[in-house]
Amino acid sequence: MGTETASSKWEGKHVAQVNGVTTEKVWSVFSDFCNIQEWFPALDTCYRVQGTDGEPGLIRYVAATKTKEETSWAKERLVKIDPIERCLSYEVIENNMGFRSYVATVKVMPVDGQDQVSQIEWSFVADPVDGWKKEDLDSYIDFILQHIAKKMELNL
Repeated sequence: MGTETASSKWEGKHVAQVNGVTTEKVWSVFSDFCNIQEWFPALDTCYRVQGTDGEPGLIRYVAATKTKEETSWAKERLVKIDPIERCLSYEVIENNMGFRSYVATVKVMPVDGQDQVSQIEWSFVADPVDGWKKEDLDSYIDFILQHIAKKMELNL
């Protein structure tokens, strides 16, 4: 008899290829943890709340203005960052979007040893979000990742 509890986690992984951009340049975008509003669609605010840039424990505030009266926001903590492996993890610690728990890991790697082709892998583990289906979160993250990759191809 199989049972699924309310505490079951949602997990996902999405990948985007960035053509014509070195892994170092792609990594520079993600490693600049408090400047993601330049690349993330609809995000208009990102700034450091506390901590030291580039070090675990750094907390950023991010927000997207939906309407004059409504803003989606989150505080996110950098959990780990490894510039050699080009990998970082962060967690949502406060928000108004319904996340009780959300941890993401972003990895940047070359594709088949090619210098000018990069791959971004974004994986996550989250508690279910009220009013969402897992497919909604998967679709949202994939949209964001594809947008970021295309913007990098045009601007890096």
